[in-house]
Amino acid sequence: MNQAEVEVKVKIEIEQRLNAPHLILNLSLNLSLLHARGLLQHPARAMLHSRDRAHANTNGGASVMRQSDSKIGFVGVGRMGANMARRLRDQQETIVALYDRDHATATDLATELGCEAAATPARVAELAGIIFTVVSDDAAMRQIFSATGRESLLRHAKDRLFMNCATLSPAVHVDVETLVTQRGGQSLEACMASSITQARQGTLYLMCGGRPDVFESAKPLLEKLSAHLRYIGSAGEAAKVKALVNMVMNCNTAALAEGLGLAAALGLDLTMVRDIFAQTGAASRVLETDGEDMQNRAHDCYFSAAHAAKDSGIALALAKTAGLTVPLAQATYDQYLRLVALGKGELDKSAVSELTFRDRER
Repeated sequence: MNQAEVEVKVKIEIEQRLNAPHLILNLSLNLSLLHARGLLQHPARAMLHSRDRAHANTNGGASVMRQSDSKIGFVGVGRMGANMARRLRDQQETIVALYDRDHATATDLATELGCEAAATPARVAELAGIIFTVVSDDAAMRQIFSATGRESLLRHAKDRLFMNCATLSPAVHVDVETLVTQRGGQSLEACMASSITQARQGTLYLMCGGRPDVFESAKPLLEKLSAHLRYIGSAGEAAKVKALVNMVMNCNTAALAEGLGLAAALGLDLTMVRDIFAQTGAASRVLETDGEDMQNRAHDCYFSAAHAAKDSGIALALAKTAGLTVPLAQATYDQYLRLVALGKGELDKSAVSELTFRDRER
């Protein structure tokens, strides 16, 4: 193989493995250096050297995360966690262990991904260097990060990175970071403003909080899950923004349900009304995602009414702490609590329309 052929071969190898052709635009100028280091005979080794340089973290001496060497675990593999795990597997990342309170769910996904269905969160942290947590609420988060529990992730926190994706009270994220740091690990909140489809496609909107150097080291992996990745600030700050996102979204959803419910009561054609809403000041993202479902009573769950209630509750608690009255958020919260009380908490948030259409079951 002549030098020109070797150049092409090395370039293709690195582009395919790194998916970052900008790193090697001047490869032809560096062939002599590569040859001197013995890398031309080992294209894969050249790729790894390039990747290490690309991911090097010089911020404050923090440890470097090399994603190609990382073993990943998940605690919480419901709708979002499962699809995030599938996405990372598709991106050639190594998933080694999963845990869920519903062991059957974890076992089924572990079989699909070819990894261990761990018996405890501690086992996930024992096997994995990076652990994503995607749990339901504050209580579940405090349980898996219990300072005293034998099954806690903290039993193997040293040299681990925990990426915490659930919508939680900001104080919980702050407490988790403190507990993990005390034990020699790292923690980052990666709050998701997206749904199941985006988790599977790797197009999540992620808002991150924690130490800047930890965010930078985690960024290459998070980019495989997201179309939009933003660093918000220290621990708890991203959780505040996420609470506001869901507060406004839930208010929009409840308002849309009332608008369509009133339109139905007035005998208007709902398809026509939705079309006009979309072209006027009534337009919203919620109209796009939930309007037709409200009309058709199609409430397959993407984001549950129970979670909507929980997240509005988090926002209301923040408002109380700030000394601010938010009556629209309170009314929306009350509506979602009603829906949960009626046994409809596991329906999609669009099911709030069941409370506003006159001919529907209350």
